[in-house]
Amino acid sequence: MSALLPTYVRSGLSFARGEGAFLFTETGERYLDFSSGIAVTALGHAHPHLVEALTEQAKKVWHVSNLHHIAEQERLGERLCAATFADRVFFANSGAEAVEAAIKAARRYHFVNGAPERYRLVTFEGAFHGRTLATIAAGGQAKHLEGFGPPVDGFDQVSGFDIDAVEAAIGEETAGVLIEPIMGEGGMREVSYRFLQDLRALCDDKGVLLVLDEVQTGVGRTGRFYAHEWAGITPDIMASAKGLGGGFPVGACLTTEAVGQAMTPGSHGSTFGGNPLAMAVGNAVLDVVLAPGFLEGVAQMGLRLKQRLAGLADEHSDVIAEVRGQGLMIGLKCKVENLQLLAELRDRGMLSVQAGDNVVRLLPPLIVGEDEIDLACNTIDAACAALKTRA
Repeated sequence: MSALLPTYVRSGLSFARGEGAFLFTETGERYLDFSSGIAVTALGHAHPHLVEALTEQAKKVWHVSNLHHIAEQERLGERLCAATFADRVFFANSGAEAVEAAIKAARRYHFVNGAPERYRLVTFEGAFHGRTLATIAAGGQAKHLEGFGPPVDGFDQVSGFDIDAVEAAIGEETAGVLIEPIMGEGGMREVSYRFLQDLRALCDDKGVLLVLDEVQTGVGRTGRFYAHEWAGITPDIMASAKGLGGGFPVGACLTTEAVGQAMTPGSHGSTFGGNPLAMAVGNAVLDVVLAPGFLEGVAQMGLRLKQRLAGLADEHSDVIAEVRGQGLMIGLKCKVENLQLLAELRDRGMLSVQAGDNVVRLLPPLIVGEDEIDLACNTIDAACAALKTRA
């Protein structure tokens, strides 16, 4: 019997090493990794620049706490601000922590500006924001809330992307609106650019904050540094994580100056957040992702993948109902049970991820090339054909 809490349904696979877009088991079997640790290993496995950055930092100092100046933290913060809307950054260890910081920042902003009654956030049905008590309440999904007592107060959910419904949900206690540009866990449901633009205008009109959860969509995943850039808007607060550390735990809450000023000494903190090891890797990730032409390459590979998948959806219309997503964040809405397609892919040496709404997520590393995309599509083709013969 395992000593671990039984909170995961594990595949039974165990990987000894990885290289680029591939993982290798302890017995040498190769798997094409189109899960990327759920959109985390953005630069693939064992990327030499990341390995070098972590190794060099490990020889110096691992941890000093945020009681002291951390040069690599300052550098990463400055680079993130220079590349985004933000003026301030708080570093954490995960996406859930980044979203928690975002929730606190939104509340704190109104508190210091004379409106402590503004603490509630409007959120969206089907969202996923993490596994803490506050973030499961923000997501509002019954399967995540079950057994953990009364949900944390402060979240008002609306169904669908209806701007009139959002406006109706905003009241005198509303601090802001929290949304993912693409709902990854919720079934790769895309939020239209127009809706994001309308949200921005509505928040400005009502004097509330626009808070984006870009934990999964950020750091190049959609072909832009952050997904909201496609809509031509900027948030007031944004949570980032996953790809930011390329596999090393890094989370960040980015804010405007107005919001950042509200987070005074002692208002928030983290023991491990922004430690030297994490910051060295985070800076190495930005070296690659922000290099000229990299994001354009992600967009091109994403287009190639989506076009190939559209053809497969036509050919296997009894298995694939719809192709969703953008860049290298793609979902296959299934007509069969998504777990069946996941199993067929795994049996053929390809890893993918389950999502809500009966979707299979394809989240390859951002360094994926044409050969790996073609291999993935050929594998999906074979898996769909096998499912049809068993129907």
